[in-house]
Amino acid sequence: MPAPKPASKAAAPAVSAGRPRRHPVPRLNPEMACDTVFRVLSRRYLSDLTASHEATCRGDPTALHQMRIALTRLRTAILFFVPMIDDPMRMRIKAELKWLNSQLGGVRDLDVAMERLGAVNKARPQAISCYRSWNEKREQGHRQLTRALRSARYRRLIETMSGWVESGPWSIKKGRQAAQERASPIAAFGAGRLRGWREKLLKKSHKLQKMGTKKRHRLRLLNKKLSYSIEFFEDLFPDERFSRQQTALKHLRKAQRSLGQLNDDAQGHSLAAALQQDGAQAPLQFLSPKRERRLIRTAAMAYRKLAEMKP
Repeated sequence: MPAPKPASKAAAPAVSAGRPRRHPVPRLNPEMACDTVFRVLSRRYLSDLTASHEATCRGDPTALHQMRIALTRLRTAILFFVPMIDDPMRMRIKAELKWLNSQLGGVRDLDVAMERLGAVNKARPQAISCYRSWNEKREQGHRQLTRALRSARYRRLIETMSGWVESGPWSIKKGRQAAQERASPIAAFGAGRLRGWREKLLKKSHKLQKMGTKKRHRLRLLNKKLSYSIEFFEDLFPDERFSRQQTALKHLRKAQRSLGQLNDDAQGHSLAAALQQDGAQAPLQFLSPKRERRLIRTAAMAYRKLAEMKP
C-alpha cells in the first residue's frame, strides 16, 4: 500500500486529523513565577505531543510532523529552564526524549526526501521504480515507529515526564537559591535567557559561509530554539514591544527556512547513498552547489538584519 503523501517541512501543515486542537491555556504575565511558567509550557506541548499520537501511528505524515514540532518545543522549554529544573531526573528524561526524537525523525526525513525526489523527477516516469524503493523504506520505518509509539517505553516516558513537570525533585529542591529561582518573575529571567541565546546565535552565524553540514545543522537547531523561546513569551510583551519581537522572528524564520532546506538536502543525499548501498535505485539529486550558495546567502542576510536590531 502506498504511503500517504508527505508534507514539506518548509510548508505550513494543513489541518488534518493529526493536528492537535488548541485548548484554552493560562495566559502568561510578567510577574508569573518561573516554576508556574515552566509547568504551563510543558503541559501545553506534552498535550500537543500526545494529541497527535494515534494519527501518527496510523501513518498520517502531518500528524507525525506536528508530533515532532511539539516534542522540539517541549525539549526547548526544558533547556530554557535548565538553571531552575536541573535535578537527577532531568538527564534520564533528556535521554528518553532524544530517543523519541530519533524515532520520529527517521520517518520524517524520509517523508521530506520523498517529496523532494518527487518534485525533482516530476517529468521523469522512469523515476517511479526509484520512488518505490523509497516507499518501501518509508513503510518499514513507519512500522518501526508505530512499535515504538505503542511500546511500554513510550508510555513510561509520557507518565514520567508528566510527573516530573508537576512534582519532580527540582520543585522541592532545598536552599535559598533554588527557592528564589522557582519564585522569580518570568520577565527578568526570560529576558536574560533570550538575550544570551541571541548573542550565541549571532556569534556562531558569523562563520556560516565556512560551515560544513554538521555545524550548519547545529546552527539551525540553535536558531529554532531561539524562535520557539520568543514565541513562548508572546503574552509578556506589550503590543509595541512584541512588534519588535515579530520582526526578529521574521528574520529568524527566514534563516530557518534556508538552513532547513540545506539540512533536508543533506539528509536526502545521505538516505539516497544508504539506499544505493542496499542495492536500491536512489539517484543523488539532492545537492546543488548553486542552490547551496543561494540558501547560505539568504540565511546570512537574515542574520545581518537580526544583528542590526536592538536586543
